[in-house]
Amino acid sequence: MQGVLTGFAVIITVIAVGYALGRGGVLGPEAATVLSRVAFFVATPALLFETVARADVHAVLSSALVVTVASTTAVATLFVVVAKLCWHRSVPEATIGALASSYVNAANIGIPVAVYVLGDASFVAPILMFQLVVMAPLAFAVLELTTARRRRSLVTAVTQPLTNPVTVACALGLVVSLTGWLPPEPVLRPVELVAAMAVPATLIAYGISLHGAPAPGAGDTGRDVRLAVFLKTVAQPAIAYLVARFAMGLPHPLVLACTVTAALPTAQNVFVYAIRYGRGAVLARDSVLLSTAAAVPVLVGVAVLGS
Repeated sequence: MQGVLTGFAVIITVIAVGYALGRGGVLGPEAATVLSRVAFFVATPALLFETVARADVHAVLSSALVVTVASTTAVATLFVVVAKLCWHRSVPEATIGALASSYVNAANIGIPVAVYVLGDASFVAPILMFQLVVMAPLAFAVLELTTARRRRSLVTAVTQPLTNPVTVACALGLVVSLTGWLPPEPVLRPVELVAAMAVPATLIAYGISLHGAPAPGAGDTGRDVRLAVFLKTVAQPAIAYLVARFAMGLPHPLVLACTVTAALPTAQNVFVYAIRYGRGAVLARDSVLLSTAAAVPVLVGVAVLGS
């Protein structure tokens, strides 16, 4: 259980630093937006390039990836169906909600949890790669096309998502990983330095946004938040468990690994994406906060029952 508590303690501490900065007004009223943009356009692309470039893509293509795709797609689709058909949400808001329901914190919390609970950090590789290479670029494509302030030509509409810095970074990292060629140290060092800023910048921006915010789950987005948190915390790990154990008949250690990684809370990156596109920021912020709080007992319970 030490891994679960350690991972959450680190994140909560950095978020608290951001909240204190927001409360003191040290960085000004636009601090959360500026930090989020720095994370989105500079730091996160560097981190994702480094992560994907160093990953063993062939090892990721395993049975666990099938479980990841099935559970993630199921909950994201369910949120979109409810948000669009029942609540008549816009496409950008439904997209952010789908991410809040399914995009897990595979790095900040997932890696320490995998190390201390599962005994191997590689267990988070399938879900991490799927999110970076498939989920994020797909979501960006939808958000780029549906948040444009003016009408675009067909060529622009098709090519614009491909210029997204996160998508470009993942694509370049994938090329490096598949070819097995790493750039020389003088090139990688600046990338690593900038990449190290991604996580703290994201967490501090998130903490700043919490100052003065209403109670999570309140207001017009309350039911969206509750649905996203339920899908993320309960439905996604349950679906992962059922698919891994009964549909695929995986061995117990893999079933536990798939369930634990699916039970991770919503990643703070979703909040950064919402800020970047100016849609669903409250939904993303509240989903991250509540799913993180709910994930502690869920992860502990899954670890105890699976041991």
